[in-house]
This record gives sequence, C-alpha cells and structure tokens, in this order.
Amino acid sequence: MVGIGRNPLTMGMDVTADAVQLGAITDDEVLSVARQWVVRALSAATQGDQGHYLNLLKSLRTVQLDDSGSLSALQYRLRALSQSVSYISEHYHHTLLALVLGMSVWTYGPDVADALLEFVVNLATANGGCVSQCLDMLVRNFLPPSCGLPAFLDTYSRTGLMGGWLSMDKIRAQQPDQMAKKDVVLNQLHAAIRHLADLVPTAPMRLQPIVLQKMPHRTLPKQWNVLYLENMLRLESSGGKYISNQMLPAVVDQLIQIDVEIRWEDILTDDETSKVYMFHMDIEDEADERLNDDREADENENGDPAGPGIEAKLQYGLMTRPSKGAVPTLDEMADKMDLMMDMTFQHLQSCVGRGLSTQVFDILLKSFQSTVLNTYKSKFTQFLLFYLCALEPSTCGSRFASLLCDIFTSKSRPANTRMSAAAYLASYLARAKYIPVDVIWTSLKRLVSWCAAYGTHDLGSKPAGNVPDSVLHGVFYSGCQAVMYILCFRLKMLVDEPEGKRHLRGLCLQQVVEHRLNPLKVCLPSVVEEFLRQSSTLQLVDQSHWLASKERLDGNTRSMIVGDMRLDMFFPFDPYLLRHSDRFIRPNFTYWSMVEPLDDIAVSDVEDDDADSISEVSSYGGSQLDEAQSYENADVTDDDAKENHRPAVSRQIFDNSLNRQTQVGSLEAASPFSEDGLVDAFKHSFDAMAITPPHPEMMMPAKLTGRISLNPAFRI
Repeated sequence: MVGIGRNPLTMGMDVTADAVQLGAITDDEVLSVARQWVVRALSAATQGDQGHYLNLLKSLRTVQLDDSGSLSALQYRLRALSQSVSYISEHYHHTLLALVLGMSVWTYGPDVADALLEFVVNLATANGGCVSQCLDMLVRNFLPPSCGLPAFLDTYSRTGLMGGWLSMDKIRAQQPDQMAKKDVVLNQLHAAIRHLADLVPTAPMRLQPIVLQKMPHRTLPKQWNVLYLENMLRLESSGGKYISNQMLPAVVDQLIQIDVEIRWEDILTDDETSKVYMFHMDIEDEADERLNDDREADENENGDPAGPGIEAKLQYGLMTRPSKGAVPTLDEMADKMDLMMDMTFQHLQSCVGRGLSTQVFDILLKSFQSTVLNTYKSKFTQFLLFYLCALEPSTCGSRFASLLCDIFTSKSRPANTRMSAAAYLASYLARAKYIPVDVIWTSLKRLVSWCAAYGTHDLGSKPAGNVPDSVLHGVFYSGCQAVMYILCFRLKMLVDEPEGKRHLRGLCLQQVVEHRLNPLKVCLPSVVEEFLRQSSTLQLVDQSHWLASKERLDGNTRSMIVGDMRLDMFFPFDPYLLRHSDRFIRPNFTYWSMVEPLDDIAVSDVEDDDADSISEVSSYGGSQLDEAQSYENADVTDDDAKENHRPAVSRQIFDNSLNRQTQVGSLEAASPFSEDGLVDAFKHSFDAMAITPPHPEMMMPAKLTGRISLNPAFRI
C-alpha cells in the first residue's frame, strides 16, 4: 500500500487498489500520478536518460498473476500509457512496444484486458506507424497462449520460458482457466477491433493479410482451427463492410485446404457413434430384408443407395463396407472439417436472417469460381453454396444454376473449368430438393441445345470414328452426361409437371443420343443405362441407333472405351458424409432412394399422348439437326421452334433390348456393356429401380441374393 506521504514518482508507482478502496486516494488521483510517472519515463528515454524508462520496463515485466496488488498496478500503468501515446516513439520505445503489445488478454482479468485493449486502440489512432503492430497484437489474441503455438505465446509466457520458471506443460495447463472466459475475451477483443477500424480508415485493408498469415496450419489440433475460424466469422459478421468482404473468402480458402487433405477412406466408418457417414451396399443383408420396400428403408439409412454415377463412388471406395470386426477410426481431418463446416453453416444462416443473403452470396460465388470450382474433386466445401441456395432458392439458387450454365457454354473458359461446371450443374440440379422447376427446365434446354449443336460446323463431313476421344471433346461429353444425370433424377418430376411431356418432347434428346461423337459410349455406364431405361420407357428417345452402333464394336475397341476412354467425371453434390454438419444439408437433399419410379399411369399417359400426336411427326432426322445448329453459339435457346418436333420411337426395339432373364449365379441387366458375354461391371450396384424392366412379368428381386465379384477387366 502506498503511504500518504510517499512519492509515487520515486517509488516506481507501487500503487495498489487498497489505497483507493480505503479512501486514502481516489482513482483519478492514482491515474494522474501514474500518468506523470509514465510521461517522465518516456520523455527521459527520448533525451537519452534510461533510468526511469528501465524502471517502467521492469515494472511491466515483473507482474505477479497471483497478486491482486501487482495486477492492479499493471492496470493503472496501462491506463496511463493509453493517455500518453503521443509521447511514444517507435525508435526510442521499441522495447516498450514489444513488451506491451506482446501481452495477451487471455492472461489477465477483464479490467487489465480492457486497459490493454484501450492502449492498443489509442496507440494505433495516434501513431500511424504502429497500426500494423496493433492489428498483429489483436489477431494474435484470437487464440490463448495455452494453445502452445509459438506464434500465440505472450510476453508472460516467453519471459517465463526464458527465465526457466515456466515450462510448456505449465503453459498448456492454463488452458481450462483461459478457455473458461472465452466469451468475455472474444467480446472485448472484437469490440476493440471494430473501434480501431472505425477510427483508422486504413486498418481494415491491413487486417486481412495478418489474419491469413497467423491462421493455424490445417494439421494442427481441431480445437485451435475451430476457435480461429470462430474469430474470422465474428469479423465477417460485425467487423465492418470491408472486413466482411475479406474474411469469408479466407474462410473458404482454409476449408478447402483441409478438404483436400481428407481421404475418403478416413471418413468411411461403420461405427454408428462416429461423426461421419458411410455408404451402404446392402448386398449382405438377409433375404427377407431384401424383399422389403428398399426405397423406404434406404431413405432412413445414413448413405445413398447405388444409382447413376455409381462408378465415381466405386473409384474412391465409397461403396466399400469395412471388414467385419475391424476397429473403426475417425480421422482428425474429417472431424475438424465437420466442426468447421457446421460453424460456417450457422454463420450463413445468421447472415440470411439479417438480410445479408445477396451480399454473402456474391462473396461466396466469387470465392467458388476462384477456389472451389477448379479444385479437383472437392468433397465438402462446395456445400456452403448448396446450403445458401437452399435458404434463398428463388434468387441465389437460380443465379447459381445460371452461372454454371454460362461457364459451361463459354468458349473463353478453359476446358477443365467448363467440364467442372457441367459436373456441378448436373449434381446440383439432381440433388437440390429446393430448386425451382423452371430453373431445371431452363438449364436442361441450354445444355441439350448446346450438345445437339456441338461440332456441326467443326466436324463437317469427317467421320467421327469408332473410338470417341474423351479428351478432345471432353466438354461435349461432360455436357451430355450432365443432361442424362439430371434426367435420371428429375424425369418423373418433370413428366408430372403441367405441359411437362410437351416440353420434354421439345428437347433434342434424340440428337444427343445419335450424335456422331457417340456420347453413350463415353459417359458413365450407370448414367447411360438409367437414362435410356427411363427415357425409352416414356418414348422420348429411340435406342436403335445406339444398339446398332454398339454391336459393331469389336473387343479391342470395347476394352479401350470401357477403360482409357471413359469420361473422368465426378458429381460434387453426392451425399454429404459429415455427420454433425449434415443437419443443414439433409433436409434440402435428394437421395437416390427418394427418386420416384415411373409408374404405369405416367407411362400410359405418355403412350396415349403419343397416339394422338405421332402422326404429326415425320421421320426424325435432318429438320431438327439443322435447326439445332442455330443454337451452337447461343447461351439461351429458343425451344418454341422445336416444341412440335420429337423423335419417333420404336418401342419394340426397346422391349427387345431389355429382354434379359435372371440366371443362377449371375444377373444381366440392360447394360450397354453386356454384349458378347461381357458381364456389366456395375450390374450389382443398382437398386430395384435401376435394374427392373418396365414389364411386370420380368420383375427382378430388389436386391441381389449374394455378393457378385467384379470382373477385374472392368474395375475403375
């Protein structure tokens, strides 16, 4: 305690709170004396007298965290420094700046933390040369010193480590106490950042690179990655317009870096208590369970039953069940990604609730184009846009589909980018439960018209050859596959729409099927098979051209097409595998088990309509092909000119192509690659909808009665 007759200037400001509480001296008087002492020390250092300045430094270094008097004295010194920032020089007082700006708000109580943050804001406001140092100090406090990361250690911890009276174990042992006051610390910290950004116009533009520089490495423990992300999202929410625009792209960049580190096998586990999902093949279930309603059962499972595009899942092991008895493991990266995605989904939900959906969507859309779209087979980050579009389907959802169409049809974009856009568009329109029907129609018309008109001038009269080139014409094949994939999921819904049958007939589907580049030979077999099954059932396409050309393939060419020439395509909105954050995606997601089969009524309605209108249609050929050429360079096609044209379909040919029988030990589905004794590599993957012909007398079991081994020649 300071005596009444003692001079604080000569005693090194040994002031405690007791003097104030006892009424011996008021708070303002103590602060006034402290300020005089600090100003004298700073001025003396400028003039070359280091005595008082060194005493000031010593008083700041020797704070005892378990001594309330020492902490009270520190608070007054910091408040005095806040009122004396005009005397501080970067040249003469750099040691003082390093000492004070090296402190952590996590180490002290609220009063000392307030005094420290007040000093930081006042210093940045009064001295423009210290702005970056002050921002660096604030960002360093995103994590507590107890995290143990060198970049986040404070002055107290560094001094203790150098003096030998602290160890890293003791520093980490402070974690429970520091994390217990997390909410209070973060509230104080971000209030200071907002205040500084308001007072210093250049501060926001300096903040973003500092945040990126101090971002914890993706391999560090999830607790610190998640806490740092929480701070970034707080900046995005309340840090001002400029800071908001900078933080969300940084969040996406951090997520994509973690995303690409995750291996599919790390997130596929059979443990129901784990935090991730897995796909189930369900080929080992009991026979009586196979006869149940597969769609209703599968919908209640964690995974997506096999369907169109199954090859992509097979390629990455997504359809492989872990061996029985194996101990499931949870990958740290997948768990970290799950928590961070969940936090970001909550943030997007909050932004929409505050009326910021358009602003946030614009930021995410730019980040998607610059980061996510060209990241090879991103697994989860793209679902941020999927969810935001679910919150605003009529605006954001429509704009996202339109953008993907624009990218796909743009000749100025690289081929890989256009192919990726096709994959995103196909997966988005197929899986987004919330997407407006008119958006699906518009996108389909653009895709089909572009594909039908592709190469009509460039190819001229040159023969396309028996072996398609999936590299040279990859954009075309990706567009064709996108059309077929979308229709696999949406055909029943589109048929049930008013004027749906008429609009479907207006599409140039037959021109896509009969295109000289043979897209059916290059696109994924399960997608082709399911598309032909549904569209032929509705008499929207004629398979005769495909069946005839397929029979002309020799064994060598067939092997090349099945292997090297297969289109390398993925579907980025396949089922979301992270358990905790899946709560945001699942209600808005269409699983294959949810796709309604084409019932007899729908098929008979189409047949009745065909009987009334087929006489109006001449033989399918030149007229539509010539007309499609006009859409080659157009972004949006005029389908009114094509609505009265549709292909004449040979139902007998379709019936013959599906005339297969179940045999002991094997099953031959209606596959484009089942000819000449070749067993379809993917026949075991389809559920009842995918392998059941449209004739009741030919119904096959919903699930196979045993495991069927793949022919090694057909493995992907």
